[in-house]
Amino acid sequence: MPTIDWIVLSTTLFLIVGYGSWVTRKRKSLDSFLVGDREARWWTVGLSVMATQASAITFLSTPGQAFHDGMGFVQFYFGLPIAMVIICLFFIPLYSKLKVYTAYEFLESRFDYKTRFLTSLLFLIQRGLAAGITIFAPAIVLSTVLGWNLDLLIIIIGILVIFYTMIGGTKAVNVTQKYQMAIIFLGMFIAFYLILDKMPTGIGFMESLKVAAAGNKMNILDFSFDLNNKYTVWTGILGGTFLMLSYFGTDQSQVQRYLSGKNKKESQWGLIFNGFLKVPMQFFILLTGVMVFVFYQFNPSPAFFNTKTLEDVRSTEYADELIGYEDQLNSIYTIKKELVANANLDTPSQNFKDAYGSYTAQEQEIRTSVKELIGKALPGAKTNDKDYVFINFILNNFPKGLVGLLLAVFLCAAMSSTASELNALATTTVVDIYKRGINQKATDSHYLNASRMMTLGWGVIAISFALSCQLFENLIQFVNIIGSLFYGTILGVFLVAFFIKHIKSNAIFIAAIISEILIICFWWFEWFGIAFLWLNALGALFVVLFALILQGGESLRLRSES
Repeated sequence: MPTIDWIVLSTTLFLIVGYGSWVTRKRKSLDSFLVGDREARWWTVGLSVMATQASAITFLSTPGQAFHDGMGFVQFYFGLPIAMVIICLFFIPLYSKLKVYTAYEFLESRFDYKTRFLTSLLFLIQRGLAAGITIFAPAIVLSTVLGWNLDLLIIIIGILVIFYTMIGGTKAVNVTQKYQMAIIFLGMFIAFYLILDKMPTGIGFMESLKVAAAGNKMNILDFSFDLNNKYTVWTGILGGTFLMLSYFGTDQSQVQRYLSGKNKKESQWGLIFNGFLKVPMQFFILLTGVMVFVFYQFNPSPAFFNTKTLEDVRSTEYADELIGYEDQLNSIYTIKKELVANANLDTPSQNFKDAYGSYTAQEQEIRTSVKELIGKALPGAKTNDKDYVFINFILNNFPKGLVGLLLAVFLCAAMSSTASELNALATTTVVDIYKRGINQKATDSHYLNASRMMTLGWGVIAISFALSCQLFENLIQFVNIIGSLFYGTILGVFLVAFFIKHIKSNAIFIAAIISEILIICFWWFEWFGIAFLWLNALGALFVVLFALILQGGESLRLRSES
């Protein structure tokens, strides 16, 4: 990588880490460390909430998702604005009234400590895994395409995040996330502009959309009611609403962001800001991936976007077969380029649509064959290249200096999400387990030091997990699957706590355990082939249903005994 890109990348990262550490170095109280003295304004809350969710996985995987599958993934976020309104109406007023440090403190006052402990434990399990993935995700991709040492990159990202999070706690997370989001938005807008600028003469934004539509990349809405289809309007609105309710309403990594708000109104406006900006942001990121697809209709594209894997195949006995597939792709590219150049994109003929669709299908078949070839040539190699599409495009088409800026975007996103996760993991461990269940009589400074040590401890665990985990089919999907395995159960407990007052602690505790076991079985054994987004709704509904049944049985038993 050129020297100028190294300078841009390292300067951006160290300025953010240094600034966040410096301005929060005097945070000495537990309240300051855990909730930033509750002084954040709504725009800080909103950007911090957004930065926590928008990890590097978002900016690496989502464009690749759109490149291969089109804009349909945006439906995943349709439930988010609905969830934000519900949280603002019911969750935030209660959290603000109780002045809690964690969402799970409320559950002890409503039920008992074992329920609080169970939900805290479920959060720690799923978020602890996710923290490792948010480090591993950009590290595996960047190390592969840039030739950097994977383990060293993971350790560097982890140490940078641990450093400023340990020093400043929530305030450091909030301060750095504002600037990280500014860099992320700047980088993505520049990337989008440069993609359009590299289109052939006569192919502007509107023409690019028409080319994308011809390639079936602009099919945004799917109203089919198919439980096996991961991304439809219904999975987004129903399953997505449950997922977002649980994530933003009960996941401490998000709750802690708006608990730091100056007052209830600032927290509510911050969430509303996030809710109505997040969908357009995801739409824009997906559209960037679609524009990359259009770019490669006029320029040759790799047969497989993890070019390091392609180079490895070239050193095997399957090299000639790979070259044959590449030649076929180049021939199709030439034909498609001529088709598009000669077509009237304002009113494309049916012949053009049929021909273009046919060649696109042939291209997809060849890419599938290349993946199968990789599997034969390199047993055990990962054959999904969605996470490499955008970074590959950047490295091969962006000018010097801007490559460093876009790499800083990915690393800033990784650091912002990981910082929120470590901050939340430490807070939950200290407040819900250590302070409540082990040592209730220590001083404020003792718990502050414990929080810093827990930040370090969870950081080491996240780094260790990142060093040992393997690349999943698609990183953004993997993170959402992990969340879906636990979020539904946690949300169900909170829904009962808020809205079904007659259910007591024993019923909800047992119902939560049964629900969690069932959800894991649904996923592990692929019962009914249900898409993972529906697990969020099922988990919540199972908790409510079993809690009602168990409480009803308990009430009948008590009446019979009396």
